Amino acid sequence: MKHTLCYSSLFCLYLRRFSPIVQTFQTVMKNIFRKGELFAAVFAALLLSACGEPQKSKSNWMAEDDVKVGIDETFQPIMEEIVQTFGMANPEANMKPLYASEDSVIRLLVNDSLRCCIATRPLDENEKKVVQSHTLGVKQVKVATDAIALIVNKENKDSLITLSEIKAIMRGEITRWEQLKRHQRSGELKVVFDHSASSTVRFMRDSLCDGKELKGNVFASEKGTNPSVIEMVKANPNLIGIVGVDWLKPKKESPLADFSGLDVNVMRVSKSDEIYAQKFVRPYQYYIATADYPLLRSLYLIETDPRSKSFVRSFYFFVKGQKGQTIICNNSQLLPLSPVQVKDVSIK
Repeated sequence: MKHTLCYSSLFCLYLRRFSPIVQTFQTVMKNIFRKGELFAAVFAALLLSACGEPQKSKSNWMAEDDVKVGIDETFQPIMEEIVQTFGMANPEANMKPLYASEDSVIRLLVNDSLRCCIATRPLDENEKKVVQSHTLGVKQVKVATDAIALIVNKENKDSLITLSEIKAIMRGEITRWEQLKRHQRSGELKVVFDHSASSTVRFMRDSLCDGKELKGNVFASEKGTNPSVIEMVKANPNLIGIVGVDWLKPKKESPLADFSGLDVNVMRVSKSDEIYAQKFVRPYQYYIATADYPLLRSLYLIETDPRSKSFVRSFYFFVKGQKGQTIICNNSQLLPLSPVQVKDVSIK
């Protein structure tokens, strides 16, 4: 017993150099050996362990922050698949996608409320300066090309329209069906889009109206979503609906090479007004690749995470890398950034 107490005392002297509570520990240890109280030994061990700094697991340090990704809601169909695939491959990542308007997700990124977003434009110089004021850098890269689709009711046989006619509609110069060169309908022509803060409206304003506000019979849908635009067009033959092309593809299906089986008609659009040069095409991946379809826009991935190793950074490289690009190519109507091969196929 004397030897035991001697070793215990030496052990306590050693611990005094590292913990302010060693005196309490020493008293407890003397009581252990004097009275043989086993529970006190357990208490002392717990007391010492509580005083130490907890060690972080090396395998979990990347998951300290949630993977918050702001996503332009126009691209929700394909981004849901990408987010799900990345989450399944990285089970420790706590995926938290936020689907909102493009204005909202960019504002959240600039204000450092999240550090990754999907939008149809890169940050401008003023936005970059705000991000840099948070001592953050900016990485932004184009990851795909999207198309804006024009849809009409199944009863509406007017499916041909030129780019100049679309511009005239958005500027309020064309408000009736009979003003179109290839019209079969007559009456008031109305255009419906998702909501005023969407990237689709910004595209129409900047690309079709030279940055000026939309005029004429152009209005937002009742629920402010792409699906609600489709439902309104299905119910009203006088409407032209404007949606992101990927909303036309049913979930879990390959890219559509034929829109004829849909509940709406997809209009054919020509870049030129000249009869000899007119080529009316729909927004299939092929005509996005050849740029024959005129209503095209880029899709950007923007990331501001300062850590060289994190799940946010990993998600950035996943989307722009081979796996993400393959998902975009095989599971959406968008055209990926990675090179694609276009081949002529003869069907007999």
